[in-house]
Amino acid sequence: MNFLYDIGRVLLDFDFESSLSRLLPADCADPRARLERLLERKDDFEAGKIEAEAYIEWALGVIGSGASADQFRAAWRSIFTPNEPMWECVRGLAAKGHRLILFSNTNSIHCPWIFENYRDFDLFENAVLSYEVGAIKPHAEIYTHALETHRLDPGSTLYIDDLPENIATGREHGLHCWQYDLRDHASFEEWLGNFDL
Repeated sequence: MNFLYDIGRVLLDFDFESSLSRLLPADCADPRARLERLLERKDDFEAGKIEAEAYIEWALGVIGSGASADQFRAAWRSIFTPNEPMWECVRGLAAKGHRLILFSNTNSIHCPWIFENYRDFDLFENAVLSYEVGAIKPHAEIYTHALETHRLDPGSTLYIDDLPENIATGREHGLHCWQYDLRDHASFEEWLGNFDL
C-alpha cells in the first residue's frame, strides 16, 4: 500500500505564534494582528515563488523586528512538536514494507531542516514538497504531480491530511482519504483497520 502523509498537524504539531512572538518589539500593541500579516505571503513562499531571504526580509519588516535573519530562521523552525502516536504508526507501516511519501505545503526554511532534526523522516522513501513543485495544496497540480512522479495508483494509496479542502481534492483524485485530528488519533487507527495492511 502507498501512503501520502501531510506533515503539519499530522506528523508534527506546530505553534507559530508562541515562537514568532519572541521576535516582536516589546511595545507591540497588537501582536496577534502583526503575526497574522505574515500569512499574507505564506502561500507564495510555500509555492516557491519567493526566496527565503526575500521572505525573511519582508517578514521582519512587517513585524517591526530588529532580529537578524538567523534569529528569524531559528524562531520559524522552533514551532514543532512530534505527534508521537502517529510516528508509532509510521514506524509500524515502514516495518511492514509500505511505501511512505511525504506530501506537504512547506518551505525552504523548514526543509531540509526538519529532516535533519527529526530522524524518523528517514522512514519516508520520497517527498512531494510544495516549494519544490511550485504548487500548493489544495490545487490539483500538486496532486497530479505526486501521482504521476511516483506512479501511484489512487486506489491503493491512502492520504492523510488535517485540512478539509486538501482532503476534498484528494478524493477528487480517487485517493482513500482521512482528515486527521490530533485530538482523536484513535479514530484514524480505526479507519486504518479497514484496510488489509
